[in-house]
Amino acid sequence: MHTTEPRPMSARKSDALSGRARVPGDKSISHRALMFGGLAAGETRITGLLEGEDVLRTGEAMKAMGATIEKHGDEWIATGTGNGALLEPKEPLDFGNAGTGVRLTMGLVGSYDMTTRFIGDASLSKRPMGRVLDPLKEMGLQVVSAEPGDRLPITLRGPKHAAPISYRVPMPSAQVKSAVLLAALNTAGVTTVIEPVATRDHTEKMLAGFGATLEVETDADGARHIRIEGQPKLIGQTIAVPGDPSSAAFPLVAALIVPGSEVVIENMLMNPTRTGLVTTLMEMGADIEILDRRNEGGEDVADLRVRGSELKGVTVPEDRAPSMIDEYPVLAVAASFAEGDTLMQGLEELRVKESDRLSAVADGLKANGVDCEEGEASLRVTGRPGGKGLGGGTVQTHLDHRIAMSFLVMGLATEKPVTIDDQAMIATSFPDFTALMTRLGAKLA
Repeated sequence: MHTTEPRPMSARKSDALSGRARVPGDKSISHRALMFGGLAAGETRITGLLEGEDVLRTGEAMKAMGATIEKHGDEWIATGTGNGALLEPKEPLDFGNAGTGVRLTMGLVGSYDMTTRFIGDASLSKRPMGRVLDPLKEMGLQVVSAEPGDRLPITLRGPKHAAPISYRVPMPSAQVKSAVLLAALNTAGVTTVIEPVATRDHTEKMLAGFGATLEVETDADGARHIRIEGQPKLIGQTIAVPGDPSSAAFPLVAALIVPGSEVVIENMLMNPTRTGLVTTLMEMGADIEILDRRNEGGEDVADLRVRGSELKGVTVPEDRAPSMIDEYPVLAVAASFAEGDTLMQGLEELRVKESDRLSAVADGLKANGVDCEEGEASLRVTGRPGGKGLGGGTVQTHLDHRIAMSFLVMGLATEKPVTIDDQAMIATSFPDFTALMTRLGAKLA
């Protein structure tokens, strides 16, 4: 997939950004819409789907297991196999760079009496899968073969009859929680996932919408107990995918750091498990107005009006990390223009993303003149209001789309341009990024 020559790109100081931006559909919800649509009986109609490479890989995997998924105009139509009726794929399932897709699908097939092989690109093949496989093994899954450290390529063999479990998730991870809930769909009895720290809850919300019986209770210690009854009948639904907060983060931060900007971001998902970045930026003094809050398909949605702002450094509470884990790179960019220090903690998860995202961010900041301190699971950024003396460096993206987009945003407000070593992987999550940012007035080339 990444055999082509790298295509560098630079961003340079831009005049005030203005206009309206509609970002691609939420990635988490898009993956799940294709999965559940491919599983549920009857037809699922999806609008607003993120048509990035990662999500389309999930669709291809569902087709390989018997679902029909086709695009008609602006709508994607999935005709599912019926819960419990997935077919053994004839070929390995190739997930490219899609960490969410591969981990959730491992859960989905983990309770089926069949053999499934998972492969991916060089970046995905470095990412550990053990955290998802551990609970699935308790349900009866066998790992037939894997690379050292439970890495791809991996071949899995499901049990004749999976056993329901009660599983306490050892780290905040929506992917691990979701994998267990998906395995429970083909497992008789009640499976329970105990989540000490709440993470994004799209799987629970969407499964309930498709007809699964779920109960969620919070105990005295604040842990969520999610119980799901196995082998439910799932029925196709109509889904409108709201805008992805992780993608909206880029035009949002760009509008804050480029003086005089005013941008409206339309149709953004405002699920409280996903809005940590907006909360943090507002604590830093960001001028963000939340307009027209509404509910669409069980999810909270709103438009955001964002204006150029003078930001101040803050300490981001550690327990906010799960609600903004993908947004720390672009928050670090915002912090580079804030007065004083911004301290981010609880960032262990960033070390096992598409790249070691924590080191990649720190290296990129240093290459562009920003004072920062990288800890084992923390990052301290000392900002320079107005971006004085910043920029002029080239950032190693490590094939990571969020590193690429974050540093292109940075270059819009630094004195000297910021260059990234390769733009190719931006298409995995935000194919329209360059065009959208250019329409708002960003200078990218």
